[in-house]
Amino acid sequence: MAVYNDSLCRVCRAQHKKLFLKGDRCFSKKCALDKGRGAPGQKQITLHFNKPTDYKVHLQEKQRVKMMYGVLERQFVRYFNIAIRQKEIPTGDKLLEILERRLDNVVFRMGFAPNRRAAKQIVSHGHVLVNGKKVDIPSYITKSADIVEIKETSRKIPLIQESLEERNIFPPWLEVNKDAFRGEIKSLPNIPELALGINPTLIVELYSK
Repeated sequence: MAVYNDSLCRVCRAQHKKLFLKGDRCFSKKCALDKGRGAPGQKQITLHFNKPTDYKVHLQEKQRVKMMYGVLERQFVRYFNIAIRQKEIPTGDKLLEILERRLDNVVFRMGFAPNRRAAKQIVSHGHVLVNGKKVDIPSYITKSADIVEIKETSRKIPLIQESLEERNIFPPWLEVNKDAFRGEIKSLPNIPELALGINPTLIVELYSK
C-alpha cells in the first residue's frame, strides 16, 4: 500500500484549504495556512488568466477528500460505486457517510487519536475493540449501535490518553465515555449537519463525466 511520507502541511498548502491532517494542531497558531504561507514552490503573484478550469476544481475536491481520510484511488472508487447504487440519499452524501464510518475515522472522531493518521496506526496495531472483538482493519465500516473502545491493556498509551484529555467536543452521531475509553455510534452520520466544508457534488460530477 502506498504511504505519503512528505509534510502534511505541504498538502494543505497545495490545496489552499485546511484538511485537518494533523487534527487539533490545525486549529492552533502553528498551522501553515494561518501563517499565510502559499502553495509549495508558488510565487505570491496572481495573474488574471490563472483561473482554474472546471475539471481542476472537480479534481481538487476529490483529492482533498482522499487526503483527508487517507484513502487511495482504488478504494475511493469502490466507496463511490457503493454510494451510487443506493437511492435513499444523494450519492455524494452517501460517499462521505461511508468515509466517516471507517473505523480509523471513528477512532479519531471519538478522541482516541489526535488525527486520522495516528488513528489508523492505533487500529492497525490492535488497540481497538468493536463490540468486544479486536478489529485491526482501519477501513472496517462501522454500523449504528456499534461499541468502539480501546483495549484495557492499551489505555495507558500516552498518545491515546493525551488525545482524549484534550477532546471535549464530539460529533452528534457519536456518544463517548472518556473515563471508560469507550464510544457508541448512536446513528449514521448526517453529512449536511456535520459541515465538513466539502462539496460532494463536485466529486459525483467528476466521476459522471
